[in-house]
Amino acid sequence: MQDLSLRVVIVTGANCGIGYHMAAGFASRDAIVIMACRNVEKGKAAREKLLKKYPGTMIHVMELDLADLESIGRFTDEILVKYKNLDILVNNAGVMIPPKSKTKDGFELQIGTNHLGHFALTGKLFPLLKSTPGSRVVTVSSIAHNIGEINLNDLNFETRKYKKWKAYGQSKLANLMFAIEFDRRLKASGINVKSFGSHPGYSRTKLQRHSIVWRLLNIIAMRAKKGASSTLFAATSDMADDYVYWGPTGLLDAWGKFGKSKINEKAMDEKVAEKLWELSEKLTGVNYQF
Repeated sequence: MQDLSLRVVIVTGANCGIGYHMAAGFASRDAIVIMACRNVEKGKAAREKLLKKYPGTMIHVMELDLADLESIGRFTDEILVKYKNLDILVNNAGVMIPPKSKTKDGFELQIGTNHLGHFALTGKLFPLLKSTPGSRVVTVSSIAHNIGEINLNDLNFETRKYKKWKAYGQSKLANLMFAIEFDRRLKASGINVKSFGSHPGYSRTKLQRHSIVWRLLNIIAMRAKKGASSTLFAATSDMADDYVYWGPTGLLDAWGKFGKSKINEKAMDEKVAEKLWELSEKLTGVNYQF
């Protein structure tokens, strides 16, 4: 990673797991790091740890609840007032296989937080991204996108039976489809913003806290720091520009060195991606101006 002095970076869910190590990576190169966290107290504790490692670094904690469109609006309004550039946005925060629940706005929690929340966040920050030459957006997906199916008629599990893994797979497929469709639209419009997808493979984080089995399996998982590396690469390296999805490339794409990760053909369906985009705009009320 090159020097990132004066570059403004936002990482959602930066207080723990791979998000924390992403923030650490950016801080190690002197970026201005904004840790966007739902729990501000945990964010502040994480900031103190980072400042001990990188004293003098500009690290700020800001409240952001991706399960609340009003919170997203307050966060983006403050960013647009305070900063004249936004060089890197990392859409990292997420929830994994929780009990059935809804966001403040009535969306199923996983699609609402993982996809719709980040869709709204990116759209509201898009004017600032467009005005920052060479800015990048990296949306963190998962190998679970392979089990996902986008149900455009019942995105929020209002009529079908809720299955937490099915809902998680849908949300992670939506993340990757958003990253790819955003990339298509940016290129078609000639806008100097780059969009990437990434994934951490099977990394040891608190994301698996709702599954006893997965917590036990964490003994064979990669360290969160290693899981963050593919996102840091996509966010900072010109060598990432020839591909849209980066992550571990070893067994099952769950372990090993990162590189060009396999994209399930479902994620490349342009018709579904376009309809998902339109539905996301309708549900969030956020429209992108290309």
